[in-house]
Amino acid sequence: MSRRPPDCPPDRLSEAPLPGLFAGPVTVPPAEASEPDHRLAHRARLRARFMEGGAAAMPDYELLELLLFRALPRGDVKPLAKRLLRVFGDLNRVMAAPAARLAEVPGVGPAVIEQLKILEALGHRMARARVLKRPVLSSWDALLDYLQTALSHQDTERFRVLYLDRKNVLIADEELAQGTVDHVPVYPREVMKRALALNASALILVHNHPSGDPTPSEADITMTHAIRDAAEVLGLVLHDHLIVGKARALSFRSEGLL
Repeated sequence: MSRRPPDCPPDRLSEAPLPGLFAGPVTVPPAEASEPDHRLAHRARLRARFMEGGAAAMPDYELLELLLFRALPRGDVKPLAKRLLRVFGDLNRVMAAPAARLAEVPGVGPAVIEQLKILEALGHRMARARVLKRPVLSSWDALLDYLQTALSHQDTERFRVLYLDRKNVLIADEELAQGTVDHVPVYPREVMKRALALNASALILVHNHPSGDPTPSEADITMTHAIRDAAEVLGLVLHDHLIVGKARALSFRSEGLL
């Protein structure tokens, strides 16, 4: 025989809370409650289309929308996605844009900047994983892809050195200096000091040209030859110096400059 809860009239038995279940009415989360149905439906359609067809099924602004959904759980993010692409040019440049530049775009706040910077870092880690601890000279295309991802959209010059062991396996990829839009200070002694600390046998120099043109300057050539000469004294091999531009990387070795 069933017993009704205390103080609950017989005609309200169906509304009495049951032990272990919700003690009150189920509420809709504020974000969903205040979001128009058409916006929720748009987000659901985009997510479903991505899961069914992948990135190939979507233009850049829709992929960017998917990223912005997590940073901005409410509102229409399509105008912001298109604005970011219009300001920076493409997805890579949006991800690589400095936080200060992103903050200048109307509608971009800390949550959006954080989301974009996390995705940028993940992209770099994924590209780096394809070359780290592997023979570099037999993974040259993967190396160029990684460097293009990491450096082609930077707005100041960055100087990196790839340190290799006796089998030309990449053991370290380190940024040794940052500069201005057209110059980065490089000290051969620091490059050699780090090579000795890592017990490296060979190295590849890398830096970017924010102008987009990878043509080496006289200063680039002089600096490269100075590092080559210092490496030879220590029994190290300088395999190459790569200058990364917007669309391609220039190899000193291929150009006959080494």
